Order: sequence, then C-alpha cells, then structure tokens
Amino acid sequence: MAPRRSKNRGDPDERSKLLQSVPPIESSNSIQWWEDDKDNRRRWWSIRIMYLTMFLSSMGFSIVVSSVWPFLRKVDHSADESFLGWVVAAYSLGQLVASPVFGGWANLRDRTKEPLLVSIVINVAANTMYSYTHAFPQPRGVYMLVARALVGFGAGNVAVVRSYAAAATTLSERTSTMATMSAFQAIGFILGPVLQTAFVPLGENGIEWKAIQLSINMYTGPGFLSAILGIINILLLIFVFKECKVADTAGLVVNSQEIEKSEEEGTVDYFAVIATNILFFVILFSFAIFETITTPLTIVMYAWTQSQAVLYNGVILGCLAVQSVCVMIAIRILSKRFNEKRMMLVAFFIMLGSFVMLIPYGDQPIPRVAGGLHPAVNITTPSPHPQNITHSPNVTVLTTPAATTPPRGCPWEYNWCDNTPKLFMGQMFAGFFLLGLSYPTSNVLSYAMYSKILGPKPQGTWMGWLTASGSLARTLGPVFVSQIYTYHGPRIAFGAAAGIVLVAIFWLIGVYRRLVPYVERNKILTSYASAD
Repeated sequence: MAPRRSKNRGDPDERSKLLQSVPPIESSNSIQWWEDDKDNRRRWWSIRIMYLTMFLSSMGFSIVVSSVWPFLRKVDHSADESFLGWVVAAYSLGQLVASPVFGGWANLRDRTKEPLLVSIVINVAANTMYSYTHAFPQPRGVYMLVARALVGFGAGNVAVVRSYAAAATTLSERTSTMATMSAFQAIGFILGPVLQTAFVPLGENGIEWKAIQLSINMYTGPGFLSAILGIINILLLIFVFKECKVADTAGLVVNSQEIEKSEEEGTVDYFAVIATNILFFVILFSFAIFETITTPLTIVMYAWTQSQAVLYNGVILGCLAVQSVCVMIAIRILSKRFNEKRMMLVAFFIMLGSFVMLIPYGDQPIPRVAGGLHPAVNITTPSPHPQNITHSPNVTVLTTPAATTPPRGCPWEYNWCDNTPKLFMGQMFAGFFLLGLSYPTSNVLSYAMYSKILGPKPQGTWMGWLTASGSLARTLGPVFVSQIYTYHGPRIAFGAAAGIVLVAIFWLIGVYRRLVPYVERNKILTSYASAD
C-alpha cells in the first residue's frame, strides 16, 4: 500500500517533541518517517498474525499429502495414481483462481481483514468436507477433489498476506520479514505431514460417532485439525489484528508530497516481474513433484504398508522442516553479505542435483506385487498364511495376507518395473536433503526479490499473480509427475524434472542483469536522465 499523509496528532510543539524523541526509520522509498513504541508493537503483532496465517494456509495443503493416497484408495477403490494427481492438483487449481481475486479485493477495498476472513471461513468449511468424504455417495473421489479445490480457494489469501507484509515494512525490514514469512510458509508445507503422523495411532477406523457420521481416524483427523486451527486464526484476526501500514503508523511523515511524487514518477520493470514469476513457477513445480510422488514411490520401492508410508514420510518431512528452519536462519544472515541473485543461482544448481540424485541406478530389483493385484484395489480374498516373500532371479514377489491390506510393491501393470532398479535408501535421503536446501532458499529469495522489484506501489494484485503462478505450478506438477510416473517410472519423471530445472538455470542467467530492485533501478534511470 502506498504511503499516505499522516493525520495531525497534536499541536506543533508536541510534534516537534515527537520528532526529537523517536529515532527516524527508513521507509520503502528511502524517505524517513517516525513511529512511537506503541505503534511499532501494534504493527509487528499484526505482522506476526500474518506469519501464522501463512503457516496455516501452507499446512492446509501439506497436512494430507502423505495420507491422501491411502485415504483415496479407502473411500474410492476405482481411483488410481493418475486421479491422485488431479486430487493433489485441485488445491493449487483453487488457489490459482482465488489468488488474483483476493489480491484485487484487498487493493480495491484497501482492506486486508475482509478477504482474509472470507478465505479462512471457506477453508474451514472445505477441510470439514474433506474429513466427511466417507459420508458421500460414490464416486467419493470426486467429492474429495472438490473439497481439496475449495481448501485451495481459501488458501488464495497468501497474496493478501504477502501484500500486507510488504506494505507494513520498510525497505530495510523487507528481506528479513519476507524471509520469515517464507519460513513459516515452508515450515507449514513440510511440517504438515509431521502433524499427520500424530493421527497414525488412531488407525484406519479410529473414533466413530455414527449418529452424525463422524469418523476421526488417521485420514480425517488432519482435516478436522486444520478446521480448528482455522477457527483460531479467525478469532485472532477479529480481536487482535489491526491494519498498520508503514505511513499509517508514522507519528510524522517527512516530505509526504515528495513520497507521492516519487511514486508517480517511478517505474516498475515489468519484464523483471514476469521473469521472477517464471522462476517462482519452476520452484513450486519442482516441490510439487516431490510432495506428490513421495508416498507412492516409497510404497513401490520399499514395499511399505500404508501406515508405514504415512509415518516414515512424515518423519522424513519433519527432518526437512528442521532443516528448512536452519536454512531460513542462514539466509537472513547470508543475504546481508552476499548478492541475492547469486544465492538464487546456487540454489537452482542444488535443486538440479537433488533430482539427478533421485534417478534410480544399480541392479537391485524392485519388489513386485503378486500378479493381478493393483494398489488401487483392496485384496478381497484373505489368505490363511502369513505374508510370503517369493524370490526369483530378477524379481521379488510380495503377496498380502489380509483382506483389508492393499498390496505393496510394484504392480505388474507397470511395465517400467522390469527395467527400473530399486532406489537406494541413502540415495533417496541425499536427494531429499539437497531439495531441503534448495527449496526454502529459492522460495525466500524469489519473494524478497519480487517485492523489491515492485517497490512502494500497492502489491496486492501483483502478489496475487505471483501466488497464482505458484498455484499453477502446483496444479501442473502433480498431474505431470503422476502421468509420467504411472506410464514411464521414476527415471523419466525425475529426469524430466531435472531438465526443467536446467532450463530455469539458463533463464536465470539470461535475465540476471534485469532483476534489480525498484529503488536502484529508478536511481539509475534518474542519473541517466540527469546526464542527458
């Protein structure tokens, strides 16, 4: 939001005392302004509520990532991995539609609270619908898809949150605030599956209240938890949050006419804006591939059961969450010493290495499911014998004893299992570790660079488009990887992802000189104009 003239808060003597007693602060356009301690506390409390809103919005996406596949198979036996890609993508498709809408709403009404409250109410209702998927008639997978799309629509408030953070901070505070905001977003993405593991002890049946068709189990619990946290978020917005833009909190604004004039005369490099959107698309596309394929991949590669996959992947992602926190702290320190664009380039090279590391090699075969069984279909014929593992020279065949336990390992319908080796466990961990370095780094820096390129102008709509580009990436990523993985296997899927990252590296190198902050760019243009 653009700085505005401050209101008269007292006689000239009082304003002079305020001017002498309060230290000056640099605004987003390098013009000094002042705020007292009370305004400063109020401003930062509101920013912290935005941190929480960002965390909950991101967690709403990832909290079901490790369990959505087994939950989908439980409620709709006709669903396969291809449909799983659409269910995962539905969230991002909803966010893609909602982000420009909520961002434009915030700009048009000059209000942050209104779109946030509406979006979170939608989110609470959608998470409740997701947890009640079992109560709908078949095909229940369609209702699950609709619920996830509505959860994503509610998460379109990310643009509003970031726009407010940009308007409520000075240029010197911007990178650290955006880094913290991205930290909460990344932690929400990665910590969600960890919270999912807390519901694993409930099992597939859990606690039931048949009178209202309520079932709280390892699959529905995360949805109910998200709804409860959303209600808490609504209460904080109503009773604690106060909109505090930089100029609004100022006790005295110096040369406000000069501020308005500088905004009118300054120009934004829209090519740099579009270039950053493209880079952000690749960042989110890559992480969406990772989130979508992790659970099906580990079930196939290591013959994990559904409960094991939910638990183990939750633990893995929890470790990545801790790693991300450390990376975010490091970025706040390193960004003061190193060029942000160079750090971004390094992060993309690390991301490329992560996908190359996840490409299987070697000669150890993948465990095979017994003939005729498919992971989307439950066993209907129980076996009186315990689980058998049958070895042949080139393949391990698993048969599953229980009627309620879906088969594990690689289905015979997947022809790529014949020529794809098993992914070494250490190789998988190394790939995840590299991705845990590259994703939070590139995510934080892209937001900080984008905000600086836009400058002091209202950023709600533009932040909405950045969020929309990320949502488009998380829409196409799951569909892309689920289709390629189903028909061609992990080698082609991760190889294609590595190719996309490589193209992004060349793109970043090509636009490197154009990614200049608004203030620096207009100083250069002004100096050129003066020289002429």
